[in-house]
Amino acid sequence: MALRLGDTAPNFTAPTTEGEIDFHDWKGDSWAVLFSHPKDFTPVCTTELGMTAKLGDEFAKRNVKAIAVSVDSVDSHNGWVGDIEETQGTAVNFPIIGDPDRVVADLYDMIHPNADTTLTVRSLFIIGPDHTVKLMITYPASTGRNFDEVLRVIDSLQLTANHSVATPANWTKGDEVIVSPGLDDAAATEKFGSFNAVKPYLRYVADPST
Repeated sequence: MALRLGDTAPNFTAPTTEGEIDFHDWKGDSWAVLFSHPKDFTPVCTTELGMTAKLGDEFAKRNVKAIAVSVDSVDSHNGWVGDIEETQGTAVNFPIIGDPDRVVADLYDMIHPNADTTLTVRSLFIIGPDHTVKLMITYPASTGRNFDEVLRVIDSLQLTANHSVATPANWTKGDEVIVSPGLDDAAATEKFGSFNAVKPYLRYVADPST
């Protein structure tokens, strides 16, 4: 059965460029971004792993650990890391899982046969401190990810996990948010003090995290 939002992220033990890990133990009570790339020594993947490394401080500020996976071996990853660092101008500061037997790829349904029968598509999972899957994004092999969007959705997930709000289209941190439909007007007033009711079901309030 395919993995769904709210499911427990499957645990696994696997070799990585930073040694063998038990995924849940490695993640601990942090958030995690687990993302697959189709193959080592390929152009789009090189830019994506470089960008992930460059955003290390942004992930750390959000208590997020990043980890990559492909069906290539750790030896292959270790050979590729030098190319990433040379071309992208940054050290790779997160582990890359070696998955030649496709154990992790199969657990997370990263092989899409109609796209490619052997290589992983560009799947990305955001996993919460409770080990549950909070968000899934899948790109085709030809399209690199938008990492501004990855950070944006992490901000949204963390905000909405801690406050009774939702985030509107194109929201970024600091913008107005939407009062949860689960709060009636009295409860919303008690919680937020005031809000702007455009419609009874559409009520805006300042970002409570700022």
